[in-house]
Amino acid sequence: MNILFSQIPEQWQKDFFTEKLSSHSLTFLDTVITPENVSAYQNTDVLSVFVGNPVNEELLSKLPNLTFVTTRSTGFDHVDLKATATHNVIASNVPFYGENTVAEHAMALVLALSRKLPQSLERIEDGKFNYDGLQGWDLKDKTMGIVGGGHIGMNLARMAKGFSMNVVVYDLFKNEELAKEIGFEYVELETLLTTSDVISLHLPLNEHTTHIIDEKAFKSMKNEAIIINTARGGLIDTEALVQALATEKIAGAGLDVLESEDQLKEEISFVAQNEDQSAFGTLLLDHILMEMENVIVTPHNAFNSKEALTRILQTTVDNIIAFESGTPQNVLSNGGKE
Repeated sequence: MNILFSQIPEQWQKDFFTEKLSSHSLTFLDTVITPENVSAYQNTDVLSVFVGNPVNEELLSKLPNLTFVTTRSTGFDHVDLKATATHNVIASNVPFYGENTVAEHAMALVLALSRKLPQSLERIEDGKFNYDGLQGWDLKDKTMGIVGGGHIGMNLARMAKGFSMNVVVYDLFKNEELAKEIGFEYVELETLLTTSDVISLHLPLNEHTTHIIDEKAFKSMKNEAIIINTARGGLIDTEALVQALATEKIAGAGLDVLESEDQLKEEISFVAQNEDQSAFGTLLLDHILMEMENVIVTPHNAFNSKEALTRILQTTVDNIIAFESGTPQNVLSNGGKE
């Protein structure tokens, strides 16, 4: 099979796939595959992408031989499953790879905010060795509210309990046995928002979860609360977040994802080509967030550990081999087949 990998800039990843898929013809792109550059790859049978590389009707219509798409991620909002079904393309993802990895990053953001680590580092870099204005707060006996009780959320719950925190979880699907084992309580979203000192988001992005944290949600939170997002930027209404922070309605935010992060990555071309004024507004607000002292922003890096990346690559290989054998795994869309 002719397999095209987008967003593979590092040689060790290319070497990994080359070794594991030696019987296939592999092509690697450092950047994304787009309708503009796809013409050179029309013989592609299998496409592997990462977040930030849209797989949509326009792209699929220019890949006539494509039969399988596998995204090297758990989230798949960048893959248009209706379009893959229309084109009889099977789609898969990597459902589990970094549940502990992302949870560790979320906890790192909590600790950095609660103990004012960025300000402390800046103080030392300025040549000052004093702790004036750097008083933090303990996690012990505080309440961690986890929105989304999947694998990442449950790993974070275990970590929070290790810090002697109280843990509440909002999820549509409840596992009371696991709640008892870990020691958390399921609550409604409104209860979580009003009682939590730390609120951490671990949901997929879809029509039901977009802006689940909006102006009304922020009004329900404690003034001392901090919010953590290592999932998808669109879960939070950026304008409402900036307003909540600016008015001290909440105390801080730790963000590994931003609502307009794709535009931030390609800001020059975005400004030149985009006519959507609302997109300009969100982009500007994301810049404002990055300048706020009570906000920590990391560049969608929560997944990025050596161990997690290796699991992503191996599962992608397994997905391709399973598809080749006629028994696709981790299927998001069966390509319109019954």
